Amino acid sequence: MKSKKYVTGIAMLIVVLMLSAWGSNSNYKGTDKNINTHHKNIKMGNMHSGSADVPKGLKQAKNPTFRVGSQAIVKAHHMEGMYGAKATIVGAFDTTAYAVTYTPTTGGPKVKNHKWVIHEEIKNAGAKPLKPGAEVTLAADHMEGMMGAKGTVDSAVHTTVYMIDYTPTTGGPEVKNHKWVIESELSLK
Repeated sequence: MKSKKYVTGIAMLIVVLMLSAWGSNSNYKGTDKNINTHHKNIKMGNMHSGSADVPKGLKQAKNPTFRVGSQAIVKAHHMEGMYGAKATIVGAFDTTAYAVTYTPTTGGPKVKNHKWVIHEEIKNAGAKPLKPGAEVTLAADHMEGMMGAKGTVDSAVHTTVYMIDYTPTTGGPEVKNHKWVIESELSLK
C-alpha cells in the first residue's frame, strides 16, 4: 500500500511540474513577436542584470526626455517580457546607437539586428558615427559572446540612450541596468 501511495505521489509531482512549466509559457501573449531569435531563447532565469558601469567617454544627456529616477513604459521588443514593462530610468546618455549583426565569440549562429550597441562600445570607432555596412569589433558585454565579436552595422541613430531597470511582463526577477533602449522605445503610457 505504501509503494502505491509513493508512486501516486511521484506521478502527481511530475504532473504538477509539467503543468507549471507549460503554464509559465502560456503567459507569453505574442507581444514580443519581433524579438531577435538569440534573445528569444534566453530564459527569464538567465536574464542577467548588467553592470551600472558605462564606457569611457560616454556623455550624460543634458536634457533627456526621461530623467534619471523617472518611470516610463518600454516599447521595445529586445527581450521576452520587455514590451509594456514599467521601467525606471537609471542613466541617460547622448550618443549614436547601432543595430548590429555579429557572430558570437562563443559560437552559434549569427545574431542579426541586435539593438543596441553604442558608439563607445565599438573598438576603434573613431570620432564620427559609423555608417551601415561598416565592419566592427564589439567592446560590449550585454550578451554572452558579444565582447570581441566581429560584426556589421545594420543601422545607426544619433539619440539619447537609456539604461533601465524593469520587471518583465512575463514574470521573474527585476532586470537591472539593461543597456540600451533609445528614446523612441520609451513612453509615458
